[in-house]
Amino acid sequence: MHILKDPALLWLLGGTLGLLIVASLIGWVLAKKAVTDFAKATVANLNARTRAWWLMVAVFATALVIGPIGTGIMFGFSSFMALREFITLTPTRPGDHRTLFWVFFIITPLHYYFLITDWYGMFQILIPVYAFLFVPMRSAIAGDCERFLERTAKIQWGLMVCVYCISHAPAILWLDLHGMPGRNALLLFWFVGIVELSDVMQYVWGKLCGRRKIAPTVSPGKTWEGFLGGGATTVAIGSALWWATPFSPLQAAGMAALVVLMGFAGGLVMSAIKRDRGVKDWGGAIAGHGGFMDRLDSLSFAAPVFFHVTGFYFAG
Repeated sequence: MHILKDPALLWLLGGTLGLLIVASLIGWVLAKKAVTDFAKATVANLNARTRAWWLMVAVFATALVIGPIGTGIMFGFSSFMALREFITLTPTRPGDHRTLFWVFFIITPLHYYFLITDWYGMFQILIPVYAFLFVPMRSAIAGDCERFLERTAKIQWGLMVCVYCISHAPAILWLDLHGMPGRNALLLFWFVGIVELSDVMQYVWGKLCGRRKIAPTVSPGKTWEGFLGGGATTVAIGSALWWATPFSPLQAAGMAALVVLMGFAGGLVMSAIKRDRGVKDWGGAIAGHGGFMDRLDSLSFAAPVFFHVTGFYFAG
């Protein structure tokens, strides 16, 4: 079924558009009323984030309209940019340059080619098996042994989290879902929406009533109140949108809780890497949101777990 003929997906797109319009209007009103420098800076940041969301939703919706191939290409480009940010923040040596050429221009495109052509076996093993073995072999040939294990691990880990893990989100489009054949775009929209909504709700609840920090040295802004309040809100919304999934309302709540938990873990781990490198954001490609990896950190941990749980219990 083409997504423009799917009323449920059109409702989701329309609801997202409505939320963005409301957020834009609120930002415009707050900008008019802001007096202090702190208030102006806060509102400016809010409006920058809202403009970024307009762009990201437009790109995501366009990819869905184009179809699975367009969505795969969009996520492939996002993985490429996220990997670029990861490698930039975890410097390598000249001996790794040819290895990185293979990683960026051969392995990453090939991995997404296997996804788009529905070659499931190679999609699953190319990176964790063949690329895992190839990366240290190619670097060893260069003859640079200084901090070899550390450099190799950085490249392998970046390839896994930025390419392999993230690619499991568009892979949802190729699942043979029970009870909703040809409507996988609906589930992908639900999944991405839950991931991003969880981040937003945890941020809002944390600002409203956050007191007890979860890991202050890793991510000072993450609090138990934000995590629990934002997580509960997201689970409730995910359950209410069960009709966009192959899940029952109770199952949708459980899957949303799983996404919230894994998304939180992804954000925390990526924050630990940023703190280790002494930076606040992965990059500045998305105004108001940092880099690509700043928007995909939660998704990178949630996508493979959600994909495999859904595939095991709700697809055949």
